[in-house]
Formats: sequence, structure tokens, C-alpha cells
Amino acid sequence: MAETKILLSEKDIPTRWYNIAADLPHPLDPPLHPGTHQPLGPDDLAPIFPMGLIMQEVSAERWIEIPDQVLDAYRLYRPTPLHRARRLERVLDTPAKIYYKYEGTSPPGSHKPNTAIAQAYYNKQEGVKRLATETGAGQWGSALALACRIFDLECTVYMVKVSYNQKPYRRVMMEVWGANVFASPSEHTRAGRQILSEDADSPGSLGIAISEAVEDAVSRDDTRYSLGSVLNHVLLHQTVVGLEAKKQMEMAGDYPDVVVGCVGGGSNFAGLCFPFLADKFAGKQVRALAVEPTACPTLTKGQFRYDFGDTVGLTPLVRMYTLGHTFVPAGIHAGGLRYHGDAPLISLLVKEGLMEAVAYHQNPCFEAAVTFARAEGIIPAPEAAHAVKAAMDEAVAAKETGEKRVILFNLSGHGHFDLGAYDDYLAGKLVDYELPQEKIDAALADLPTV
Repeated sequence: MAETKILLSEKDIPTRWYNIAADLPHPLDPPLHPGTHQPLGPDDLAPIFPMGLIMQEVSAERWIEIPDQVLDAYRLYRPTPLHRARRLERVLDTPAKIYYKYEGTSPPGSHKPNTAIAQAYYNKQEGVKRLATETGAGQWGSALALACRIFDLECTVYMVKVSYNQKPYRRVMMEVWGANVFASPSEHTRAGRQILSEDADSPGSLGIAISEAVEDAVSRDDTRYSLGSVLNHVLLHQTVVGLEAKKQMEMAGDYPDVVVGCVGGGSNFAGLCFPFLADKFAGKQVRALAVEPTACPTLTKGQFRYDFGDTVGLTPLVRMYTLGHTFVPAGIHAGGLRYHGDAPLISLLVKEGLMEAVAYHQNPCFEAAVTFARAEGIIPAPEAAHAVKAAMDEAVAAKETGEKRVILFNLSGHGHFDLGAYDDYLAGKLVDYELPQEKIDAALADLPTV
């Protein structure tokens, strides 16, 4: 009988992370100090991150060993399954083979614990007592809350206000694991109070929440900041996804023609595709397709520029595709992926033509997600629905050309806490929103001059 799930055992969990920085066509531009605009050194980042993570952030080593305590925590849910979407293939009547790596089997229901556990470990090793972070839709905040519980750390989460209100059960999940959760912008930080003084009804943004979390972290000696996407060390930790998928694809006797993932900051897409890009650098033919919303089209309409990672300007400047750090996404967008920038590593690879990017409206993504759920049974997170839509489009294109295409995408999480958005979709209440060029131009006008 043909297999539907390709499973690994715990002994197959990767013991090293893959660092794509070793194989880039040229090095990333250095991060810059937010005040002086001079290149940062490791010591400049010490008030924010533990040195173990800083060294990974700047490392050019191809392989970095995963500590035993991190591997032990990974065994709570890794390895994750690779599925052959046979039922979806039949629905689409496509000659393509569709595979998806399912990260929704983790306790928080997404890929985010892959880095949350690692970050909590390195902070614990250096005597940190408390972590502060931001979260948008809540996957990252819940993952860090779990990781802090595993390593006995306190956790404070600034959750983007529009998501705090839309997704209360994500907040409850964080609180069950012991985290303190505040709607951002909040009255707990100067950054939050400043935003509220300018707009008392601000829906919040990831940039604002990052400002609050960073301010919180640097104001206390026992606290460090933790980030769920964008930075090099975060993407590094996520490569366990792609390394497992490569073994599973080999077991299935296939190799992907295209690897697909949704992109907000870029961590889940990088985690799946970076190990396959290592093959591309060695001469193998494989496409990497990043999918984002038209409501926050950083890769498809942003500029490749130095910008702050937060709204207030507390974080280092990094060169990335950005819509501008003052950008505030529309509150009507239900699918997450709302960050104003993208990971520098992904931005460089898109700039160099080694990755492709496409943007979709949210209604077609929810339509694809419902089709997927009715065929495969799993309800995708709205963020992952963007990858589902792109994978289905690839399969339909293969049907039109008669091509036997192999498609692999990252189903980065389930949508069990996002049923309010599905309810709105089924009731016809979701609005397709394309960010107007004039709003992009206005936000880009505030970019720092570097």
C-alpha cells in the first residue's frame, strides 16, 4: 500500500542545524547600531541576547551542533510527519505529487518551538531569569511560553492588540504555561505609552510590540529579548524541519521541484527550504517559492534597504525587504504574516534571484484552506493557508501542462485557534485588501538614511 505519512523515529532527529550563511553567494551586509549607524559587534548585542545566540547570529560555520538538552525537549514532538496529499491530488485531478511537512503536531501547534526551545536553553545557560518577546497571531508567544516553562524561566509577551482581541485562546494558552501577556501597544512601556498618546485606538503592529519587548528586556539585568523570526539564529534553528524533510522525501523516492512556504518574517519557509537550497548551490534544480499576503507585501512591493526591526528604532538596522518600520497593517487582515520586513537571509536570496515571491489576497487563501481541510482533514493556520494556495496553484499549473511536478510545502501549523477567521470567511465577511502604493510610499519615506 502506498504510504500517506512518511515517518521518522526519534533517532532521526537532526543533531546539527544547517547554517546557510556558509553557502551564500556573498555575505550579508552587517547589522548597524541604531544610533551611530556603525557596524555592530557581538558586545553591542549583549544587552539583548545571550552570547551563545549572538555567536550563532554571526557564524559562518555550515553546521552547528544541537545541545543535548535541546534535543531532549525536541523529543516532545519531533520528528514531525511528512504527508503525501493523495486526497488533495485527486480533488485537483493533477499529475503533480503534493507533499507537506506538518509542524502542527507540536504542543503549541506550530513550527515555532524549534527556535523557542533553543533560545530558552541558551538564555538559561547564561543565567538569564526572564524573557520578553512580542507575538502577532500568537504562535510565537505560545511557543516561547512553553519553552520558558521547560527551562524554568519567566516569560512576558506583548501581543499585537488586534490579534489579542481576535484570538483570545492563544492568550489563554500562553497563560496556562505561565506567561504574562499584554495587549500591545500597552501602558507598561514608554514605547507603548508613546504610541497610545498618538493613537489611542491603535490596533498595534509587530514593530510596536517589538519596541515594547526590547525596552522591557534592556531595562532589567535579569531579562533578555527573544525573537520568533527574521534573525539568522532563528532561521538556523528552524532547519530541523527541512533536514527531516530531506530524509523523508528520500524515503518516499521523490525530490521536490518546488519548495513552498508562507512568509511573514521568514522562519518557517527558511526552515523547510534552506536545506534544499544547499542542494541548489551544489547544482541541483529546485525552486523556492515564498508566499505573502497582499495586505503586507514586503518581498513583492517593499524596498531592499536598511531599516529598523521595530517601530520606535531601538533595534539594530538590518538590510532587508521592508515596507518601513512605521508601517501598521490593516486590522481587517485575518491571516497573520503582518511584519513590516523580512529576514535578511531571505531578502538577500530573493534579491539574488535564488528565491521567488508571490502575494495573495486572503479570501483565495481561505478558499484553498477549506478545500485542503475537506480533502486532507487538517484545518491549516491562516498563515499556512497562503502556502496551501500556492501549492495548489502549482499543482493546477502542472495539470495544465501535463507536467509531473513534485511539490513540497510547509504546513507550519493548525488553525484550531483561528476558527473565528474561518467563521468570517464562511459568512462572507472577510475583505480582500491590497496595500495601496501611497501607504507604502508614506511608510518608506520614514526609512533611515544609511
